[in-house]
Amino acid sequence: MRLRNVKNKEEILNSCDILIKDFGGVKGKWQKEFNNNNPIYIEIGMGKGKFIIENAIRYPNINFIGIEKYDSVLARAVQKVPSDIKNLRFVRVDAKNINDVFDKEVDRIYLNFSDPWPKDRHAIRRLTSEKFLKMYEEIFKDTKEIYQKTDNRKLFEYSIISLVKNGYMLEDICLDLHNSNRENIIISEYEEKFVKNNNTIYYLVAKK
Repeated sequence: MRLRNVKNKEEILNSCDILIKDFGGVKGKWQKEFNNNNPIYIEIGMGKGKFIIENAIRYPNINFIGIEKYDSVLARAVQKVPSDIKNLRFVRVDAKNINDVFDKEVDRIYLNFSDPWPKDRHAIRRLTSEKFLKMYEEIFKDTKEIYQKTDNRKLFEYSIISLVKNGYMLEDICLDLHNSNRENIIISEYEEKFVKNNNTIYYLVAKK
């Protein structure tokens, strides 16, 4: 992914009320942060925020948290957030440190168009590798739900094998999401471009 620098990104991020800068202080206390007991859904690698912002607007009774490690990308997401939104927070952190952010609090994880890490020697870096699935065990509250979308068939096949191997049941699977009968699909920035280019989008829901 080629990142364009946002010149005033520090100013944008520092002035953002929903960006949690001291996430260590919120770990284990996210319901207090939102001041409710609603479910918590997170998106790891939220990019410019189109998907998670739209979800937060559409589903006000769900708490959404976007995870992103790149400052410039996060700054672009911040600029899109409606001023009156209450059920959305952002965290700037690498996915490999996700256990520093949550403690048995998450109800659902979204993995949208994650880096496929195509070389076999980098498979452990994929967000559906056994390494990451074991990390998610520590942040899930009760039932574990992972929703994945990708345009990379190899990553999708790898994810299916990894999820099943680690005890997940595939509750939904689609080999061509945007040519299916699904309605009200909320898309990300990447997805919007892929659909325009007629790329096939793979989709699954795994639960444990």
